[in-house]
Amino acid sequence: MDQNIAFLELKYGNIYGGYPNFYAISEVAFLLYEPQTNRIFLETWLNEIDVDIVNVYSKTNELGNTIGKVREVMNMRTHRKRPYDEEFNLSEEDLDKAFFKLRPTRRPMKFFMNKMFKKYRFRELVTFDGKRDIFLCEKAQVDFYRMRISDLQKDITAETNYLFSLNKLAKVINYREDYGFLKSNNRDYRLHPIAARQITPRSAAQDAARLLLIHQEYNNNRDDFLMKAALLLNKIEMMKK
Repeated sequence: MDQNIAFLELKYGNIYGGYPNFYAISEVAFLLYEPQTNRIFLETWLNEIDVDIVNVYSKTNELGNTIGKVREVMNMRTHRKRPYDEEFNLSEEDLDKAFFKLRPTRRPMKFFMNKMFKKYRFRELVTFDGKRDIFLCEKAQVDFYRMRISDLQKDITAETNYLFSLNKLAKVINYREDYGFLKSNNRDYRLHPIAARQITPRSAAQDAARLLLIHQEYNNNRDDFLMKAALLLNKIEMMKK
């Protein structure tokens, strides 16, 4: 039990037409891996309030290198998406309404996280560039007291002297989803159908799944991981030339 590892990923965005430094959480994914049984448990929480937020994601090439940023507007209740207009601004009245709708969502998000902490036992909570994720959880009064939290991006950066993105590392390990299995260069995990249905493109659940595979390759197949990371960086440099 005390060898279990948990992975946390959030999706969040600014209120469309609102302040650039205020983030609304749209999705939380909590993934637990049991090394003794090789089982994966994945649970997600979705914010289904009728508020439009701005999703920002990286457009990447075949090497996982960012070639642009894409912004889209998504309604958290309907999940409908529409083009982003950088000139759009909410009135103060409409912005107050959005804040009023969002305020009660902190309680169910906190309840979800506390439920995960009680339901599953784990020795470590792994994040990826997770400083803001933890901060947003703490704003919702999620208690991480005496919990060991690690940031895999920081660990890999310290060893490689390069700031890898999750997209690049997914290429390094050859991450893929294949008929109910998560696969990488040296790892292969079966998913329960309920967990598999949660892993959709650009979701927090997919990021948590990628984080698990990267963590396992980095910690259990270190030499192979570092060699393939160096090869990817060489290919990126060659492409630039």
